[in-house]
Amino acid sequence: MILTANKTVGEIAAENPSAVRIFEKHGIDYCCGGGHPLEQACREKGLSAEQVLAEVEKAAAPEEYRDWTSAPLSELIDHIVARHHTYLKEELPALTQVIGKVIEAHGTNHGGSLRPLRTTLLGLKDELDLHMMKEEAILFPLIQQMETAEKSRGALAAAHCGSVNNPIRVMEHEHDSAAAALREMRQVTTDYTLPLDACNTYRGLFHRLQEMEADLHLHIHLENNILFPRASQLEARLLSQ
Repeated sequence: MILTANKTVGEIAAENPSAVRIFEKHGIDYCCGGGHPLEQACREKGLSAEQVLAEVEKAAAPEEYRDWTSAPLSELIDHIVARHHTYLKEELPALTQVIGKVIEAHGTNHGGSLRPLRTTLLGLKDELDLHMMKEEAILFPLIQQMETAEKSRGALAAAHCGSVNNPIRVMEHEHDSAAAALREMRQVTTDYTLPLDACNTYRGLFHRLQEMEADLHLHIHLENNILFPRASQLEARLLSQ
């Protein structure tokens, strides 16, 4: 594949998974901002697109890499649910408990950042809980039904939501909201800068929040840049038969 600065960030991340680590390193939005050309994304960050591309080309793909641009959609959905939904369902409740302990211990000195952080985290948890439920109950089954129809050469059953693009637009809007919450969490913590008196629990909280952020970026990328466009194309093929 040919990497150029004119390709969108999402396209590069989808075609070359090693790019994900490079984009995370430089703070380049490859999930919700994946539709922007790399040249533009780098310019906004004050980076050289050529240098970033060189880093991507040198980076090795992760061992567990799978080409999700060609894998069956049902397998991509299973991966998203098992890897990313399960992680969030376990990690978000745990993080809300940990931040409560940190506020109890450090709220006097650092409540100005910790309390807004907790408010945003709780809002993100509630939003993602509902978001994942809608995906698993509505959107993902619809995509799987379309894939089954194509394999069996059967007719596309009418969906109560109309086109698959309708729930996709809702999910993408909610992805934007989640990304905004992640940015707000970074802003209120000054990019997760620890105070000098931070205890191990405080340090662990910030580490886990950054891990959650990176996982959610990858999660949204797999949906926005791979699953959703492929599902839309699948529906178009079925309707043209």
